[in-house]
Amino acid sequence: MAKKTYVLDTNVYLTDAESIMSFSNNDILVPLKVLDEIDKHKKRQDVVGLQARNTIRTLDNLRTKGNLFKGVRLDKGKGIIKIKSYNPLCLPDDLDLEDSDNQIIATALSEMDQNPSRKVIMVSRDINMRVKCDALGIATEDYHVEQVVARSDDLYSGTAEILVDEQLIDDFYEGKPVTLGYDNLHPNQFVMLVSNSNPKKAALARYANSETPLKKVHQVNAWDTRPRNKEQQYALNLLMDPDVPVVSLIGKAGSGKTLLALAAGLEQTLGKSVYKKMVVTKPVEPVGKDIGFLPGTLEEKMMPWLAPIQDNLQFLMGDDKMTLDMYHEKGQIEVEAMTFIRGRSISNAFIVIDEVQNMTQHEIKTVLTRVGEGTKIVLTGDIEQIDNVYIDATNNGLSYVVERLKSETITGHVTLMKGERSKVATIAALKL
Repeated sequence: MAKKTYVLDTNVYLTDAESIMSFSNNDILVPLKVLDEIDKHKKRQDVVGLQARNTIRTLDNLRTKGNLFKGVRLDKGKGIIKIKSYNPLCLPDDLDLEDSDNQIIATALSEMDQNPSRKVIMVSRDINMRVKCDALGIATEDYHVEQVVARSDDLYSGTAEILVDEQLIDDFYEGKPVTLGYDNLHPNQFVMLVSNSNPKKAALARYANSETPLKKVHQVNAWDTRPRNKEQQYALNLLMDPDVPVVSLIGKAGSGKTLLALAAGLEQTLGKSVYKKMVVTKPVEPVGKDIGFLPGTLEEKMMPWLAPIQDNLQFLMGDDKMTLDMYHEKGQIEVEAMTFIRGRSISNAFIVIDEVQNMTQHEIKTVLTRVGEGTKIVLTGDIEQIDNVYIDATNNGLSYVVERLKSETITGHVTLMKGERSKVATIAALKL
């Protein structure tokens, strides 16, 4: 099979710093403009910045093996990587050379002119970039990040509705052991048993395995917060169970996922002293201007992103700001950016990570592998509201955890379907 030359767009490196090793024994061409764009991202305090820095380190290590402009062997059995500048004469007159994408395209066209016998392929996650390349006769490919599900609708919900004989429901309510021999259920999955003869007769239960009797789902409150629907009831059961140290909640805006998680954390930290402290964080994924454009110290820069969490805590504390500040000062409640959490090993804590849908698979793995003994970690988010342009509903960190850990006894998941914030919020979340 003839060797090919792959030109990787900037967004590929920012998605996966190890992407250059994914093209078998084919050659990799790095446009000089791509290095310039990567450099602009290296100071970001998020996973994109991490990928940028790792890419630069990888190229620097390769530089020690030879001249990158002449070409350096990636590894045994791998192709050659080289850096190349563009020839402006290769680009059509109606494309602006001041545009970064067009400079990268010009580099690919230059390579095609110089090596007409070699197939050149542009790899980009940018749809418009692929369209422009196709119009200019450049072969294109997307760079596929591992999808955990084919569609977002296929994601494990953590709940199920099962039709059963009415007698089984009666036995369940009477306290008799009831088991379900279903192969497609998972540990800590919630099931709604519905009578096949009377649809109004039902029971809520929690599944462990095919041999263990179903567990009743009791009404559970946390920090004066009561569930308003059965999914919230499921969620609080998991949140208040110390035997389930990893809980994930997915729901649209107003479904109560963050509020329930914080209420459970306050109840078990300040109320029952099950955990020494509660740590709340979220990834920084700004919509619009990057964090570096904001004035002030890093803590001051972080306030716009942490404000919603503080607002929820303030609501749960009954607007008693002095009391909340006191718990902050004592270290019993910590609200910090993901940047500070990622490198720590936290034990005996109740950790809530909000907006996890904006984290990559690598980033959430990094966080979970730092969890210490006696710690419960709660992951919340809405996979339909992703601000990170390098991931989507099928491959983000939250979906990754839900699917990969659904068969583990230490985890539990619930997808919250109903909005409870207000009628306006519910309708907006569903129809806008």
